[in-house]
Amino acid sequence: QVQLVESGGGLVQAGGSLRLSCAASGSIFSISTMGWYRQAPGKQRQLVATITSGGRPNYADSVKGRFTISRDNAKNTVSLQMNSLKPEDTAVYYCNADIGRGGIYTRYWGQGTQVTVSS
Repeated sequence: QVQLVESGGGLVQAGGSLRLSCAASGSIFSISTMGWYRQAPGKQRQLVATITSGGRPNYADSVKGRFTISRDNAKNTVSLQMNSLKPEDTAVYYCNADIGRGGIYTRYWGQGTQVTVSS
Protein backbone atom coordinates (compact mmCIF):
# COMPACT_ATOMS: atom_id res chain seq x y z
CA GLN A 1 0.00 0.00 0.00
CA VAL A 2 1.01 3.61 -0.67
CA GLN A 3 0.22 6.38 1.77
CA LEU A 4 0.63 10.15 1.59
CA VAL A 5 0.64 11.96 4.92
CA GLU A 6 0.44 15.75 5.18
CA SER A 7 1.59 17.87 8.08
CA GLY A 8 2.09 21.52 8.92
CA GLY A 9 -1.41 22.94 8.66
CA GLY A 10 -2.87 25.23 11.25
CA LEU A 11 -4.19 28.66 12.10
CA VAL A 12 -2.22 31.74 11.12
CA GLN A 13 -2.90 35.46 10.86
CA ALA A 14 -2.95 37.25 7.52
CA GLY A 15 0.56 38.01 6.36
CA GLY A 16 2.01 35.04 8.18
CA SER A 17 3.65 31.87 6.90
CA LEU A 18 3.17 28.13 7.06
CA ARG A 19 5.11 25.23 5.64
CA LEU A 20 3.24 22.11 4.57
CA SER A 21 5.01 18.80 4.12
CA CYS A 22 3.91 15.50 2.61
CA ALA A 23 5.67 12.16 2.86
CA ALA A 24 4.97 9.22 0.58
CA SER A 25 5.55 5.75 1.94
CA GLY A 26 4.90 2.16 0.95
CA SER A 27 5.76 0.16 -2.15
CA ILE A 28 7.30 2.86 -4.35
CA PHE A 29 9.71 2.52 -7.23
CA SER A 30 9.37 5.97 -8.77
CA ILE A 31 7.35 9.16 -8.34
CA SER A 32 6.49 11.41 -11.24
CA THR A 33 4.71 14.73 -10.65
CA MET A 34 3.81 15.70 -7.10
CA GLY A 35 1.62 18.58 -6.09
CA TRP A 36 -0.67 20.44 -3.77
CA TYR A 37 -4.36 21.14 -4.26
CA ARG A 38 -6.85 22.89 -2.02
CA GLN A 39 -10.58 22.92 -1.44
CA ALA A 40 -12.46 25.71 0.29
CA PRO A 41 -15.97 25.21 1.71
CA GLY A 42 -18.54 25.04 -1.07
CA LYS A 43 -15.91 25.05 -3.82
CA GLN A 44 -14.26 22.49 -6.08
CA ARG A 45 -10.78 21.22 -5.41
CA GLN A 46 -8.27 23.33 -7.33
CA LEU A 47 -4.60 23.20 -8.19
CA VAL A 48 -2.17 25.17 -6.04
CA ALA A 49 1.21 23.98 -7.31
CA THR A 50 2.87 21.00 -8.94
CA ILE A 51 6.47 19.94 -9.39
CA THR A 52 7.92 17.40 -11.81
CA SER A 53 10.43 14.72 -10.93
CA GLY A 54 13.09 16.98 -12.44
CA GLY A 55 12.13 19.87 -10.18
CA ARG A 56 10.15 22.04 -12.59
CA PRO A 57 7.40 23.92 -10.69
CA ASN A 58 4.02 25.16 -11.82
CA TYR A 59 1.81 27.52 -9.78
CA ALA A 60 -1.72 28.78 -9.81
CA ASP A 61 -1.82 32.49 -10.61
CA SER A 62 -3.32 33.25 -7.21
CA VAL A 63 -0.24 32.00 -5.34
CA LYS A 64 2.62 32.98 -7.65
CA GLY A 65 5.28 34.93 -5.80
CA ARG A 66 3.96 33.84 -2.41
CA PHE A 67 4.17 30.03 -2.40
CA THR A 68 7.14 27.81 -3.21
CA ILE A 69 6.90 24.10 -3.91
CA SER A 70 9.88 21.80 -3.49
CA ARG A 71 10.63 18.09 -3.30
CA ASP A 72 13.24 15.68 -2.05
CA ASN A 73 13.35 12.69 -4.36
CA ALA A 74 15.55 10.68 -2.01
CA LYS A 75 13.05 11.05 0.83
CA ASN A 76 9.87 10.91 -1.31
CA THR A 77 8.62 14.17 0.14
CA VAL A 78 7.08 17.35 -1.24
CA SER A 79 6.71 20.63 0.63
CA LEU A 80 4.85 23.89 0.16
CA GLN A 81 6.24 27.04 1.72
CA MET A 82 3.40 29.55 2.03
CA ASN A 83 4.26 33.18 2.71
CA SER A 84 2.16 36.35 2.85
CA LEU A 85 -0.93 34.30 3.55
CA LYS A 86 -4.35 35.79 2.86
CA PRO A 87 -7.78 34.87 4.26
CA GLU A 88 -8.73 33.57 0.81
CA ASP A 89 -6.01 30.92 1.17
CA THR A 90 -8.15 29.23 3.83
CA ALA A 91 -8.88 25.69 2.68
CA VAL A 92 -8.10 22.04 3.18
CA TYR A 93 -4.82 21.36 1.40
CA TYR A 94 -4.26 17.98 -0.22
CA CYS A 95 -1.00 16.41 -1.31
CA ASN A 96 -0.96 14.26 -4.42
CA ALA A 97 1.60 12.11 -6.21
CA ASP A 98 1.72 10.02 -9.36
CA ILE A 99 3.53 6.87 -8.27
CA GLY A 100 4.92 4.12 -10.47
CA ARG A 101 4.41 0.55 -9.32
CA GLY A 102 4.78 -2.52 -11.51
CA GLY A 103 5.15 -0.45 -14.67
CA ILE A 104 2.05 1.70 -14.26
CA TYR A 105 1.43 5.08 -12.61
CA THR A 106 -1.36 5.67 -10.15
CA ARG A 107 -2.48 8.97 -8.66
CA TYR A 108 -2.57 9.04 -4.87
CA TRP A 109 -4.00 11.63 -2.50
CA GLY A 110 -3.38 12.48 1.11
CA GLN A 111 -6.17 12.98 3.61
CA GLY A 112 -5.74 16.74 3.72
CA THR A 113 -4.61 19.30 6.27
CA GLN A 114 -6.57 22.39 7.30
CA VAL A 115 -5.08 25.84 6.72
CA THR A 116 -6.99 28.74 8.25
CA VAL A 117 -5.89 32.34 7.73
CA SER A 118 -7.55 34.91 9.96
CA SER A 119 -7.91 38.60 9.15
